[in-house]
Amino acid sequence: MTMKNMKLQSWFAAAMFLSLGLGEAAAQKTILLSGQSTGKQFDGIGAVNGGGATSVLLKDYPEQQRREILDMVYKPMFGGSVSTLLVEIPGDGNSTQGSMLSHSHYRGDNNYERGYTWWILREAKQRNPQLSLDATGWSAPAWVGHFWSQDMADYYVDWLQGLRSVYGIEMDAIGCHNEKGYSNDFAKALRRTMNARGFENVKLHGFDNWGDHKMDFLKDMQQDEELRNALYAVSAHTFSEIQLTPEQRKAAEDMGKPIWNSEDHNYLPGFDALITIVKCFNENYIVSGATKVINWYDIAGVYPLEPYSCDPAMLLAREPWSGHYQIREALWGYAHYGQFTQVGWRYIDDGCGPLPKGGTVVSLRNPETGDYSMIFETKGAKEAQTVKVKVGKGLSKDRLCVWRSTEQEQFTQQTDLKGGSFSITLQPDAVYSLSTTRGQQHGVFADIPASQPFPIPYEDDFEQYARPSEWGYLPHYLADLIGAFELVERPDHHGLCIRQTVGEHTLSWAPEWHHYTILGDSAWTDYEVSADVCLNPQDEAAVMGRLCDVGSGYGIWAKGYYLKLDAHGRCALVLTRGKLDQKELIGDKEQQAAILARKDVEIGGEYTLAEARVEGISPLQWHNLKLRFLGADIVGFVDGREVVRATSDHYRKGMAGLMAPLQENRVSTPYFDNLKITPLGRTRTAANPHLNVKPLYPQL
Repeated sequence: MTMKNMKLQSWFAAAMFLSLGLGEAAAQKTILLSGQSTGKQFDGIGAVNGGGATSVLLKDYPEQQRREILDMVYKPMFGGSVSTLLVEIPGDGNSTQGSMLSHSHYRGDNNYERGYTWWILREAKQRNPQLSLDATGWSAPAWVGHFWSQDMADYYVDWLQGLRSVYGIEMDAIGCHNEKGYSNDFAKALRRTMNARGFENVKLHGFDNWGDHKMDFLKDMQQDEELRNALYAVSAHTFSEIQLTPEQRKAAEDMGKPIWNSEDHNYLPGFDALITIVKCFNENYIVSGATKVINWYDIAGVYPLEPYSCDPAMLLAREPWSGHYQIREALWGYAHYGQFTQVGWRYIDDGCGPLPKGGTVVSLRNPETGDYSMIFETKGAKEAQTVKVKVGKGLSKDRLCVWRSTEQEQFTQQTDLKGGSFSITLQPDAVYSLSTTRGQQHGVFADIPASQPFPIPYEDDFEQYARPSEWGYLPHYLADLIGAFELVERPDHHGLCIRQTVGEHTLSWAPEWHHYTILGDSAWTDYEVSADVCLNPQDEAAVMGRLCDVGSGYGIWAKGYYLKLDAHGRCALVLTRGKLDQKELIGDKEQQAAILARKDVEIGGEYTLAEARVEGISPLQWHNLKLRFLGADIVGFVDGREVVRATSDHYRKGMAGLMAPLQENRVSTPYFDNLKITPLGRTRTAANPHLNVKPLYPQL
């Protein structure tokens, strides 16, 4: 560290400490608040919806539970009450928890009813018209060619246009690209494109990277006037892990640029998540000067099998077939900010900083009314501490409501404090929100339906979706890990089916594998999964079973089995064991086989257990594929006839799925119909409650 850096960091720490009156010279430990205090504009706290299909199962909930879940996150003064939302602009590629349908699979294709993101934005904005909306892309379709291109700028602006023209929603901000470096030329091109097409009010931020070099572009901004004018705010990720240096913060502030944390992470369970979220929000401003902080992610509408399926989210919505959902303690961490602040308030710098015995405080004021709020957290404090607050000119002298969270009770109202100057004793490992505002509540809904297992036997002939566009072209309960399994008309025009519609490698945020979608229950052991398939020339299609792993998020290689058939009758039963690291396989074939046979190690890769040639198979015909699991016996059928058989107990339970395999440099785009899952042996039946689910986009 240079001497200049050491001086700046020492000055910053001292300034934050003394600003609270907590230094050696201030024994009374008093905070002085004033309406004339300096402080940046508060731009909101919130969460990401995206970075994968994070809420894909939410769309399938009964209407009542959908409303309740959305209210818990977005309704003001009720639950999490977030003030900003960042969504992924879908791009057909995997971006942690699966992929989402692009509005433009190919050049010239603009369909603004695909997927559920439009619905999320509309529902959130209806609940809170003041909600600040942000967006950026993780992946993009292949036709874009290169992410940092004019085609990508047009892709973004087409999406903005669709949101405006079809849904009447305006974005407040947009980013350049999630976690993939930076391009000064692209930022300038995107700014010019938005201006030319009537989106000059949409604020552009960049560059949303993480790691030690995430702010390197600041030097370019200082030298490049067009770049400086193009970016309204400078943005990056995970300030809770790598904070801005004093030099970086000063560089942004000298240019008059807000600092935004466009994705922070908190993977902790229980109350630890709640208090750490508040600590993150506080320290983002105190240390890094960030005025908008967005965590990944909001509503976990994903299967438990998927990565990050629980701990980051505010709420778990993983059982649309039962209507059951679960509120996590994390939601009340957002409430401690969301119910006490609004975008456009201003920080009170004299009331922001560390506490003497552990923890932090941030204070904000409404510049129009003089109302103010203070948010304290005491994570890791060893003992109680009393803080005195003196309230000066320009701030309300009304009584303050007090809301507290501890490990035992989350977001409970305490006795009011008198207006004006006051004292409060803070217990260790607690969160407190104080405010002269009113209307806060611990939102709750009675009679949340009980949890039930996924219904089996299960079948879908896809005829219930009379107008696929009303459903976002998404069938119930399928969660695409990569690719786009969409509702389409059958090629013989005899009703509806689904098709994997992405035929090229996308500009995927994460490494790709075969395109596949999953559904069902991880506890299933013995069952049959079958589907009718129609293959284009050169296509392959597969049914999958006993899926017990779908990768880490950055990579979605599955563990389980699949039965595949190509358009010329070649059939194979395959064991897939996740990503293969070639360094794990050493020696000759016999040595490798011995390694693969071992039960105490998991070597990735795909291994053919049995294969056959099936007569009478040709393109553009419908054939039935069925995969049966009964103990260690695995049997594959084509058109009801057994064609392959193997004995394998490597994976004994797991979910079902459909696959469009990769073939060298192309992706199959087969059709699937009449999906059926039938319990056998140890797998018990589970009732289908036939809940009333409404379309996402009725009569658009």
